[in-house]
Amino acid sequence: MLRVGLTGGIGSGKSAVARRLVELGAVLVDADQVAREVVAPGTEGLAEVVAAFSERVLDADGALDRAALGDLVFADEAARRRLEAIVHSRVRARTAELVAAAPTEAVVVNDVPLLVEVGLAPTYHLVVVVQTAVETRLERLTRDRAMSRADAQRRIAAQADDASRAAVADVLLSNDGTLAQLHAAVDALWNDRLVPFEANVRYRRAVRAHRVTLAEPDSTWPQQYARLAARIRHAIAPADLRIDHIGSTAMTGLAAKDVIDIQLSVPSLADADGPLAERLADAGFPRLAGDWWDSPRPPGTGRWEKRLHGSADPARPVHLHIRVTGSPGWRYALLMRDHLRADPDRRATYLMLKRELAASAPDSGAYATAKDPWFDEEHLRAEEWAVRTGWRP
Repeated sequence: MLRVGLTGGIGSGKSAVARRLVELGAVLVDADQVAREVVAPGTEGLAEVVAAFSERVLDADGALDRAALGDLVFADEAARRRLEAIVHSRVRARTAELVAAAPTEAVVVNDVPLLVEVGLAPTYHLVVVVQTAVETRLERLTRDRAMSRADAQRRIAAQADDASRAAVADVLLSNDGTLAQLHAAVDALWNDRLVPFEANVRYRRAVRAHRVTLAEPDSTWPQQYARLAARIRHAIAPADLRIDHIGSTAMTGLAAKDVIDIQLSVPSLADADGPLAERLADAGFPRLAGDWWDSPRPPGTGRWEKRLHGSADPARPVHLHIRVTGSPGWRYALLMRDHLRADPDRRATYLMLKRELAASAPDSGAYATAKDPWFDEEHLRAEEWAVRTGWRP
């Protein structure tokens, strides 16, 4: 199934997005609802909360008085952490039960207000953040939830800020407009990304771009890589393998195919097969069929074998190169990246070549082959640079 994390600050309209996704066919797991369930009357969770904060957090019927509890913890970080320690493990366990009960072809949306604060982003195939101006959120909280402005400001300040949420967001949904505009954005996300993403994960299909189109430099490429790497790291745990951002999107200011190239280092290619390949596919990085290798430098020294995975996300193509640590292909990928990062003149020359070849050899296979002579020469320059600077991978 496809697992989507949905979050947003209090008053952002995240619940409106969740409702729309359910209308479209998603299975919703609401963390707030689960959090209420695990501290319902008669539960061990409620008993532990009372033991920590006294009976003043109970209402007249013996149920949890969430407003009273909120008054205690939102202004006291230590108290909030105490509450989280009681509730979060129970919420995780119940959430896992609900997700496991969903159909295998489902798009499961986990609505988690504290997704960023708890560090859950890497556990999802995709993270959607609802972003709304603070002033709009304050107006909604005072109007719709009868909060004082001061209380609303305090609640907003207690949560992650917009920059922290944006850093983990694969999708940012703005909710500063009308409900109709929000629904239109959610509908497009569902039809164009979530539905095909789920099918690609289920059928182990990777997204491939067969024509070369150069995109202008995107300052968010490193941030996108960081999200993908965190997802890969979570998928392969407890293995602690090196992950690197390589290729043109790892170089500031360089136009490139809008494909994030990532290198995963393994002790041997046998380690890249079996369970590791399955865990990557489950996380949305299926293996590409067939044999894959890199062109050797210098030519004629035997092909450099590797494994190649892609991305099941139709909006974020990825090439995940799995190479043996210390192998020629592994070293070459890191050397060329670092050399071109360090030499703006060679980077500019490479950009000119890329633009020429993209115009004359738009097929991805022909484009890659046409660059080989340039890289044969550039490899020699890079090796000289490595000796001169003492570079190590």
